[in-house]
Amino acid sequence: MDKKIRILEIIDGDGWCGTKEQAYLVSLQLSKYFDVEMALASGNRHLIERLEGKIPLHFFQEGNKAEKRKIYPYKNLFRIINHGNYDVVVPNSSSAFNFILPFWRFLKKRPKLIAMRRSGFVPSFFSAKLKYSLADAIVVVSRDVAKMLREKNFFPERLHTIESGIDLSRFYPSNKYRFEVRKCFGISEQEKLFVNVANWLPYRKGHDILLKAFAKIVRTDWKLMLVGRDTDSGDAKKMVKEVGLEGKVIHAGFRSDVEKILQAADFFVLSSRSEGIAGALLQAMASGKVVISTLAGGIGEYLKDGFNGFGVPVEDVEGLARAMEKAAGLDKKSYRQIAGRAAETAKKYSIEETGNKWKKLIESLCR
Repeated sequence: MDKKIRILEIIDGDGWCGTKEQAYLVSLQLSKYFDVEMALASGNRHLIERLEGKIPLHFFQEGNKAEKRKIYPYKNLFRIINHGNYDVVVPNSSSAFNFILPFWRFLKKRPKLIAMRRSGFVPSFFSAKLKYSLADAIVVVSRDVAKMLREKNFFPERLHTIESGIDLSRFYPSNKYRFEVRKCFGISEQEKLFVNVANWLPYRKGHDILLKAFAKIVRTDWKLMLVGRDTDSGDAKKMVKEVGLEGKVIHAGFRSDVEKILQAADFFVLSSRSEGIAGALLQAMASGKVVISTLAGGIGEYLKDGFNGFGVPVEDVEGLARAMEKAAGLDKKSYRQIAGRAAETAKKYSIEETGNKWKKLIESLCR
């Protein structure tokens, strides 16, 4: 029997975000076909709880920012790769890639290296030459991102589009937890609830855009819930106060039960300045919600304005406000039609399909 391909997935830092969720989901999919292991921070309880006992885990970093200036995470990762006899190494973010740069050229056996680019931002000349030139393949998460990078002549022959996938066994149309969640947060059934799921990173996720837009159109029976790391922080509450939305915004913070939160929502709204393919938006569509979003990154590939949701240009506060108002004014029949088309669209982005594309890429590199 042929030896199984050995893969090492690398993810740095602690906490939870779309990148770490994709690393988790893709690792499980690939473990069906290959020997998959993961190098991660010992403080990343979210990944450890989900993956322990399913794939072998190696700890090279503690996860705090100060540690990035120390040398032993690099030494740990060098030891893991040097002795692991891996065929493929996948750093799942730009910062994870940085940990292998000092020693990659000195490895006894150099595995195939697959880099990730999740947004259309083109790395600097030095980053491209000293970093991404090492990669045998560069995976981007949407066709639009791939197009942007090709137009900038960013290693066009090495680019491979593999869209981020969602777990359709977790996100699907249901009202099972709607009343339970609304009761928990003190939201009546008569109130219209807009939900945004994004870690508190206004410069990237556009929380300032969202709050300004919501402040323009908010009604007495409307609420906005912010879900994600630090959405319950002092900075988040300060910004809400500055735009006059105190009492209208629910600061939910990090939640591991996003699928239940989405069931409680009437609408999902995303205001990002930068995205790859926006997994949180696809999860909301899979949950059968009417969505409103800026068309950042690859979102425009699947979100069609007026058909399966509402799309507006990036940075367009006025446009986002009008789209939210339009969504809130839908009659029941129109809501069901748009939400139904959204759910059908999301089915094309299953994590199983994503896993199959990764499998084909890895097999082609190792052939």
